[in-house]
Amino acid sequence: MHMTLHPKAPIDLALAPVAAGIDLNLQGLRDLTTDALDLELQLRLDRPPIPNDRHERETQVLRAALRNVELHGWNGSISADGCRLHLSGGSVTLDLGLGATIMSYIVNGTP
Repeated sequence: MHMTLHPKAPIDLALAPVAAGIDLNLQGLRDLTTDALDLELQLRLDRPPIPNDRHERETQVLRAALRNVELHGWNGSISADGCRLHLSGGSVTLDLGLGATIMSYIVNGTP
């Protein structure tokens, strides 16, 4: 049996465009090496190299993923295991996969 989700709050109507915008930002990052990802994040965010600290790496990935996306009240966060971007704020939540390289970058940093 397939159940269709219907918006329960006005914010729910914005979930698809928010998720699509974030996914577009992540597309160019998912297939890079961790070194290339680190460099690309520096370029996209106009930041010098960051301290090799997990919290800072999560913050940079999240900033790049949310860059130029109107969130319409949704909130993004990186999951504890570093493999998903979690969207919350409406009547449902959504997790977007980050990909193996981004997860490795968040968890292990660059070699």
